Amino acid sequence: MADKLWKQTERAIAKRLGGKRVPITGRQRGDVPDVKHEWLAVEVKERARPLPRWLRDAICQAVAAQREGQLPIVVLHQTGQRHDTDIVCVRLKDFEEWFGGDPR
Repeated sequence: MADKLWKQTERAIAKRLGGKRVPITGRQRGDVPDVKHEWLAVEVKERARPLPRWLRDAICQAVAAQREGQLPIVVLHQTGQRHDTDIVCVRLKDFEEWFGGDPR
């Protein structure tokens, strides 16, 4: 029986980051991350629909504005909320280049 797409995605992300996928068996929501890793707590979300256009545009804008030695990020902030709960988005390839992927 073939794995569900979300399981395949979790395995692929785990491999790229140098971690190992944690099977869902016996765990509860928020109990452990999707990927066991030395210094990352990785939660992988698979979705069939494209990411929102505004988010893709924001990433493209950050990438276009980056200079040598800079990591392009997008910070998502909800009006009226504290900035310490803002979300930082970065493309996986940029994350891997900046922090390193699978060392194997």
